Amino acid sequence: MAKPLTDSERRKQISVRGIAGLGDVAEVRRSFNRHLHFTLVKDRNVATPRDYFFALAHTVRDHLVGRWIRTQQHYYERDPKRIYYLSLEFYMGRTLQNTMVNLGLQNACDEAIYQLGLDLEELEEIEEDAGLGNGGLGRLAACFLDSMATLGLAAYGYGIRYEFGIFNQKIVNGWQVEEADDWLRYGNPWEKARPEYMLPVHFYGRVEHTPEGVRWLDTQVVLAMPYDTPVPGYRNNTVNTMRLWSAKAPNDFKLHDFNVGGYIEAVLDRNLAENISRVLYPNDNFFEGKELRLKQEYFVVAATLQDIIRRFKSSKFGCRDPVRTCFETFPDKVGLLMGLEPSTEGQAVPMLNFFLKAGTQVAIQLNDTHPALAIPELMRILVDVEKVDWDKAWEITKKTCAYTNHTVLPEALERWPVSMFENLLPRHLEIIYAINQRHLDHVAALFPGDVDRLRRMSVIEEGDCKRINMAHLCVIGSHVVNGVARIHSEIVKQSVFKDFYELEPEKFQNKTNGITPRRWLLLCNPGLADTIVEKIGEGFLTDLSQLKKLLPLVDDEALIRDVAKVKQENKLKFSAFLEKEYKVKINPSSMFDVHVKRIHEYKRQLLNCLHIITLYNRIKKDPAKAFVPRTIMIGGKAAPGYHMAKMIIKLVTSIGNVVNHDPVVGDRLKVIFLENYRVSLAEKVIPAADLSQQISTAGTEASGTGNMKFMLNGALTIGTMDGANVEMAEEAGTENLFIFGMRVEDVEALDQKGYNAREYYERLPELRQALDQISSGFFSPKDPHCFRDVVNMLLNHDRFKVFADYEAYVACQAQVDQLYRNPREWTKKVIRNIACSGKFSSDRTITEYARDIWGVEPSDLQIPPPNLPRD
Repeated sequence: MAKPLTDSERRKQISVRGIAGLGDVAEVRRSFNRHLHFTLVKDRNVATPRDYFFALAHTVRDHLVGRWIRTQQHYYERDPKRIYYLSLEFYMGRTLQNTMVNLGLQNACDEAIYQLGLDLEELEEIEEDAGLGNGGLGRLAACFLDSMATLGLAAYGYGIRYEFGIFNQKIVNGWQVEEADDWLRYGNPWEKARPEYMLPVHFYGRVEHTPEGVRWLDTQVVLAMPYDTPVPGYRNNTVNTMRLWSAKAPNDFKLHDFNVGGYIEAVLDRNLAENISRVLYPNDNFFEGKELRLKQEYFVVAATLQDIIRRFKSSKFGCRDPVRTCFETFPDKVGLLMGLEPSTEGQAVPMLNFFLKAGTQVAIQLNDTHPALAIPELMRILVDVEKVDWDKAWEITKKTCAYTNHTVLPEALERWPVSMFENLLPRHLEIIYAINQRHLDHVAALFPGDVDRLRRMSVIEEGDCKRINMAHLCVIGSHVVNGVARIHSEIVKQSVFKDFYELEPEKFQNKTNGITPRRWLLLCNPGLADTIVEKIGEGFLTDLSQLKKLLPLVDDEALIRDVAKVKQENKLKFSAFLEKEYKVKINPSSMFDVHVKRIHEYKRQLLNCLHIITLYNRIKKDPAKAFVPRTIMIGGKAAPGYHMAKMIIKLVTSIGNVVNHDPVVGDRLKVIFLENYRVSLAEKVIPAADLSQQISTAGTEASGTGNMKFMLNGALTIGTMDGANVEMAEEAGTENLFIFGMRVEDVEALDQKGYNAREYYERLPELRQALDQISSGFFSPKDPHCFRDVVNMLLNHDRFKVFADYEAYVACQAQVDQLYRNPREWTKKVIRNIACSGKFSSDRTITEYARDIWGVEPSDLQIPPPNLPRD
């Protein structure tokens, strides 16, 4: 079989990135050599590959800095409404290639590095992933930053600069072992420390009520040091900022508690303060009520709000700008809604008045409940510090904040013990009680005598341990609440927040998630991007709906051939990668059946396992029969404390050990566990996939974004009607996906009736055989009882009803086989899917957020590049 083209070779026949100018190449070479010799290697005679990577990264960064400065000047002068995206996770992955793509530098860098006798791809592989997120939520935040910059929005991402990101996963004897992700050990060429903007954050202490107001006293102070990372838009010279906070102990931390003899211990105790930004909590869709986690959540919120208010007060507007003193220019902004009197023109107005009147010059988006403390913290600043009347402060807070819900799973909802708040954040507890009291008074007035409704809607949950329901706080304190796919937003309205929806239906919206086509097509699948560009031009890269232009070409033989060829090249390339990195040899012409995401019972990797065993048993039963060869790849990390998820990984690897070494099976079936799944590995496997598995129990996956990446990259989806799968089927036509299994209403009906797993076990012989093999130790001969917890869960307390969908899933997989036997028809479906994936761009999602929630309009204005004069 032909050797796959490398990306470098493909770039030589490039269309989509444009041809590099000789001047650009010469400039990159000069800059690269300067960084290599004067900045990095200095006293050393021999440069290492890492030196080359850093020299290139600094070269590319040079092109960013001028645009970054110019963008911030542009915002300062025009003073647009600013968007603040608060997230405890930003799963950015690697930055070098993404920056080259967005700045249009990739060809020039490729050519310059080639002329220097180096390989660009090899240098790109040296970069560490910035893994400051667990999965979908953190990766969504990264895609949103890309889109906000590309759409010209004055937007800032705020989060924590974790010293250790999501752990590195090693598989040892089939078990997951976690290793610390020391991603900063060689330094980070993309960030800029900003010590001049360091801010204090307070914890503990006591509250004093005085005639002059409320004071929070005797607190322990931790400093928040900002690190800024540039976020470039796609070829528009806009470079926004992601600001991540790092915890630093103040110099006098604990020292006043000790005499001279305790000095060493006092300095060592600084670690306690700095632990706040030490490590990312590795839980996805699971709440862990640890004090350190609550500290992280308050830390990011307190630092960010101080920063927002500083920027708000020091931005260009003020009494020098008469337009801002007159409220008639801001219909339906906070000032008019609160009935404030507009200032007379030319009158000097205190800054506080500007904050009140132009309060919606700031929009804060809460990415899930993790930054929920922004609501009581903003109230504390307005009421205690700025001396604003409570009702006015509450109006400002609600108009400023909006909340995105990301999950319906009850175990994922944050519910903090009141006792923990009382100790750590005593003033915030008082404010939350006051918010809740006013809220309940309002509900009681509308629904007199309905005590049960008050209990359900309270922010404070009574019980053995009184808890604060952070989702309720977010709903009450925001002007908009959104889900992340249409079906999810309906579940939010009809189930999770049903009472709140009845109270304020106008507050609830849907914003279906999206992915950035720059990273998830142009960067990771240049061959497919080029093929599309040849047919419809490159406008789709900033307007993904233009992919619809491919629909009339579904029967175009040249396009069918080119799309199939690109997929085969991607499969060959990934096969070579697996052989090199994992020492696994696979059949590149087999179907690549890929199931990559966090390991969780609701995502039902176990359903996939049962299908693998069923296929294996069928081959063993009738070895002479023609089977469609499959390479089944499962990848993802399990939260370190999630026993069942770790057992699932062990089961996948154990099944693989048996299947892969059975000579009867040969290369008709291979099972690979993709170790240490992360953004940079996703960029390799997604373009190579034929089949994408999205098989969560209907009503459990809020949206999914991996499903969108596979669709855009030419994989067909086998999935349930859950999350964004519903809208993918709607866009492409149900006949172009492999949809199976229960719908949400079927799951609810089964809950009403009572789910009995044994019923299916008794009725379905292939299912019974598969489960018996797991149970008997067939896949774990050295430890026959290894999987008893998995078997017990599946038979007796499976919340996600794996057996109920088994029969439909296996039948649907047979349809997949049937279509795969007809490559032309398969590829036509692939083209239809690609053509219909335009809706799932994060540009579309962010445009909807901007117009419907933040009250701003995206701009296609190009800021002049640094080498041109500013207008």
